[in-house]
Amino acid sequence: MDEISEMQKAIFKRGIDVGKLAQQLFPGGIDLSPETHSDYEEPLVKTKEFLDNKQRVIYEAAFQAEEVLSVADILLNTDDGLKIYEVKSSTSVTDVYLIDAALQYWVITKAGYKVNDFSIIYINNQYVRKGELDLHQLFRIESILDKILPKQSWIEKNINRLKNVLRQNDIPQIDIGEHCYSPYICGFYNYCRKHIPENSVFDLSGVHLADKYEIYRSGILSMEELTDEIQLPRSAKIQLDVFKNGKQLIDAEGIKNFLSGIHYPIYFMDFETFQPAIPLFDNSKPYMQIPFQYSLHYLESKGAELQHFEFLADASDDPRIPFIENLLRDVKDIGDILVYNKSFEIKRLNEIAEAFPQYKMKIDNLIYRIKDLIVPFQKKYYYTNDMKGSYSIKYVLPALVPELNYQNLPINEGGLASLTFESLFDENNPEIINEKRKNLLEYCKLDTFAMVKILEKLESIV
Repeated sequence: MDEISEMQKAIFKRGIDVGKLAQQLFPGGIDLSPETHSDYEEPLVKTKEFLDNKQRVIYEAAFQAEEVLSVADILLNTDDGLKIYEVKSSTSVTDVYLIDAALQYWVITKAGYKVNDFSIIYINNQYVRKGELDLHQLFRIESILDKILPKQSWIEKNINRLKNVLRQNDIPQIDIGEHCYSPYICGFYNYCRKHIPENSVFDLSGVHLADKYEIYRSGILSMEELTDEIQLPRSAKIQLDVFKNGKQLIDAEGIKNFLSGIHYPIYFMDFETFQPAIPLFDNSKPYMQIPFQYSLHYLESKGAELQHFEFLADASDDPRIPFIENLLRDVKDIGDILVYNKSFEIKRLNEIAEAFPQYKMKIDNLIYRIKDLIVPFQKKYYYTNDMKGSYSIKYVLPALVPELNYQNLPINEGGLASLTFESLFDENNPEIINEKRKNLLEYCKLDTFAMVKILEKLESIV
């Protein structure tokens, strides 16, 4: 099985934290969570004991029937039967959750219990926190019993099918395909792709996944094998042409036109955000992107001495006000502001203006000055094979400035930066806090320094 990424571990932790919080909707319960995820012998025994003794609320109640284990997040024991509540950290009820619930219903009823109702508890993404957390506004509870009852025969059929698979001595010989992504990326995704070479058809830019698999099933694995008969979108054709010819693509006129719209002095700006599932601050919603850090490099004129400004909030109070006050102070009132993918920064600034309207006028003036460095790479004015079909700065930077890259940084992408900052809210060790903060500053600083070097490279062409 593939190694679980730090991002996936964080998603698991988020689900556990949301589940613990939802328990407060049904207080006074007994928690039967085992010490390890594989040790459910005691919870199975304890669940039966507590139900026999009329315990009203149980968290993590365990049931087993016909070699299938089911664990209910929250169980309410009533005179009419059991009410089961599954907690999800998402903001809607999906088909995947219905299948999960249908399986749990099958196990619990096969174990001899009557299930009177089955509900999904999920997050209301329209809830805006005002003061103390209102759990009844934060969570939505939706009964799905009528949706899972018709699935019971399908569940039983597939349980028997999967048992037969587990009894086999050999791994089923099933080729890779679109099913590898449904409903989530498979835990054996990389294991099953050992035969896929570097620069494969799956690396083509702008090609739909289904079309990539159609090419793959025709017997073509490598981009080298692609011929003109295969219809590709413009971005993929450019990528393939550069790959086969070994020559970089430079549209000097396009670059010149882009640069004509950039004027000194220039601020190179980048934000980092985090998205807590449970809103931590007033005037924030679940999963709202909260800016906590920025980096600014500043050039007064071409060839001038490079200056740097930065901000990283403390993981305690709402970071948005100190963030925007420091940013407005550092950016001043004159000069273009260059970012990479401006829709992200602009949206974050508009969200701050909406939450704190006293800053709206200054924020609007700042937004008016923003320009996007992604354009010449998005439009393929400049493309090399090292960009691997992407216009992400993580690929553009090492392609244009080989001596700079993100690979050796402890934090090397935005998702990890977000998780690192969020983890500081629960961290008490000063050494760990200082190390994580240093790594966050180093990562964000490289983002804006990268833009400086990329602009230099573009300017050198024209």
